Amino acid sequence: MDLRKLKTLIDLVSESNVSELEITEADGKVRIVKQSAAPAMVMAAHYPGQPMAQPAPAAAPVAAAPIAPVAEVITGHVVKSPMVGTFYRASNPSAKPLVDIGSVVKKGQSVCIIEAMKIMNEIECDVDGTVSKMLVENGQAVEYGQPLFIVE
Repeated sequence: MDLRKLKTLIDLVSESNVSELEITEADGKVRIVKQSAAPAMVMAAHYPGQPMAQPAPAAAPVAAAPIAPVAEVITGHVVKSPMVGTFYRASNPSAKPLVDIGSVVKKGQSVCIIEAMKIMNEIECDVDGTVSKMLVENGQAVEYGQPLFIVE
């Protein structure tokens, strides 16, 4: 089974209320189980001609003092990705980036390009302000709704 497909299945199980998923294809069988007590997931794969391996039970969680996550306080407006694709700061590798940290942007101004299905989509800023933080690297894959820039 393709690793991208497997990762997508794991993400779907972890983000949904489904506790177990089993898929059988011509090239093998995959079973993904979400543990309710522990955040770990157990996965088993079976391929024809090999004995079915049983996943090892997840270890019981160790009691520990709760640690509060350190959340970074974001001030300003977050410009988010409107689609899944590849993030580019410029129209081509030798061109100057559309915006940098400290760039003053206007509503409707192109701030980056996201390539999706071989189509280059210019992403426009939805507020006036100054780019204070870039949250994505050039050439990085981005998801729908992923923060790209902070504009203050």
